[in-house]
Amino acid sequence: MHIHAYEKLWLAASVLLILLLLGSVTYGAVGPGVAMVSDSEQPVDATALDEDERFSEPRVEQVGENEYAAYVVAFQFGFQPDPIVVPEDSTVTFYVTSRDVIHGFEVVGTNANTMVVPGEVSEITVETDEPTEYGLICNEYCGAGHHVMEGKVNVVSQAEYENQTSGGDGE
Repeated sequence: MHIHAYEKLWLAASVLLILLLLGSVTYGAVGPGVAMVSDSEQPVDATALDEDERFSEPRVEQVGENEYAAYVVAFQFGFQPDPIVVPEDSTVTFYVTSRDVIHGFEVVGTNANTMVVPGEVSEITVETDEPTEYGLICNEYCGAGHHVMEGKVNVVSQAEYENQTSGGDGE
């Protein structure tokens, strides 16, 4: 059987494209170190969040110099705490879980975006700059009131943050 030279060329190009596609899919699956949410944090009992010291009282706390941890609980149809108040020029790691269904956690206008699964802790780290207010939305359909599920992330000055956390006349 004789195969024309152009057919051989197209056949080789097709096989090469298939191999490139398989290689890119394989790299995308294992190359960047993508892991399931539970690989980075111990799971939580979504029905007993009041017993988990991290989420029994959702809050923002200082964990280092200019480093903060924000423990957030998503629920139908809101976030707790709301608003989430963090100081400017700091690194904030959000630890987010859900008490009921799958939610989204997106800080509008930034690249902070994660899925929130009941029983799992989603972790996302952001760096804050100057004082501003960001919207916080759920971008995963979570029920009939999904369209009203929103919150705020307020980046405030260090002095204002200290005033609010020390029991001053904050919001």
